[in-house]
Amino acid sequence: MSRTVTRYLEKRTQREDWPLTGNLTGACRSLIVIPALGEYPGILDTLQDLASCDGHDETGVIVVVNNRDPAHASPHDIAANAQTLTALQQWDQRRLQVLWIDASSAGNELGAKEGVGLARKLGMDWGLKILADRDQLQSPLICLDGDTRVDPDYLAVLHRFFAEPDRWAAVLPYAHPIEGDKQQQAAILCYEFFLRYHAGQLTWAGSPYGYHAIGSAMACTGIAYAAISGMNRRQAGEDFYFLQQLAKTGTIETIPGTVVRPSGRASHRVPFGTGRRVQRFLDGDEEEYLLYHPDSYDAIRRWLHAVTDAPEATAQQLLDVAGTVDEQLHEFLTQANFAIAWDKMRQQASTAAAASAQFHSWFDGFRTLKCIHHLRDIALPDVPMFEAIRVLLSRLQMDPVIDLHPDSGHDLADDLAGQRQLLDQLRSL
Repeated sequence: MSRTVTRYLEKRTQREDWPLTGNLTGACRSLIVIPALGEYPGILDTLQDLASCDGHDETGVIVVVNNRDPAHASPHDIAANAQTLTALQQWDQRRLQVLWIDASSAGNELGAKEGVGLARKLGMDWGLKILADRDQLQSPLICLDGDTRVDPDYLAVLHRFFAEPDRWAAVLPYAHPIEGDKQQQAAILCYEFFLRYHAGQLTWAGSPYGYHAIGSAMACTGIAYAAISGMNRRQAGEDFYFLQQLAKTGTIETIPGTVVRPSGRASHRVPFGTGRRVQRFLDGDEEEYLLYHPDSYDAIRRWLHAVTDAPEATAQQLLDVAGTVDEQLHEFLTQANFAIAWDKMRQQASTAAAASAQFHSWFDGFRTLKCIHHLRDIALPDVPMFEAIRVLLSRLQMDPVIDLHPDSGHDLADDLAGQRQLLDQLRSL
């Protein structure tokens, strides 16, 4: 066992506070961690999907049944969690090896300010311990959710990918089911357009953070998990920050060949994410058919190229270039103390590659998003959704499958069939 893993397991986990129920007796090429809050009976569908997968006899599942104390949790979720725990106790282990953590029953609840981040962490920490005990730290810890469906090839694809040496982390293709009434379908379409547009534009800009941060569609090796000090404890956005740390320490790849299908249901549970964004659409509180200005990504692209092309440049020289790209980009970088950070990077980096890695660690996914928000608030306001997507496809040298020209007279906001066609095109990128 590596020192990093040993140190992590000794000092950074809370396994003694939330013990694992069950024993993993069979083969284990992967461990799947599922946080479950009020997911009964749907979680049984997720487990059935996994039990039907090729390779199900070579994986283990850890379900983290969780909620806060009754003063901070809904009675419905607490009751559903009790049903989940009963169902897990009755689960036929011959179908699929399922273990669980009770972070729900009286006295076992999460803290008032805890949530999905800690739930994932508890399961993944136990998963790391299992992999370490079996000397299988190159095997993956896989994140899934209790309302997510997977295809029969899901496990085989994951096992094949992580069987290759030197894997670090990965995301999987995903597709929210477009279901419900017209408003619910429109909400899910709108949210997924936002996700795919942002990731597509970042990839076009050359950012290493142009992946999709979906909590039910990510995985990493045990070694990688320990190297980034494990999962964070955030109540929301834990997937974004988890993947960001993995991107700073290794390579995040996309695994082709299967699709994860997260639920697009509305929710008030967390301050942002899929459920909250869908609920916001349904509430009608904001104009949803807007996306970040395409010129913001062009500014990011030119800025990244400037740093990459001139690793020996001084901070002032790079800031001058930023000013020619957009004066508000210059302002943002100045406020972020880029000059101080760049001088420190140049002092610490012995090679151009090391300097580049340090720069991308500084100008990470979160700072990139803050930069886009700064540009939006001062100079480049959001633009109509389908016009923005038209620009993205043009940058990728693709023709849209439907007419996206603003003068077409076609009201795409009411054309859900057309939106589905467009989303299918973006899903294929």
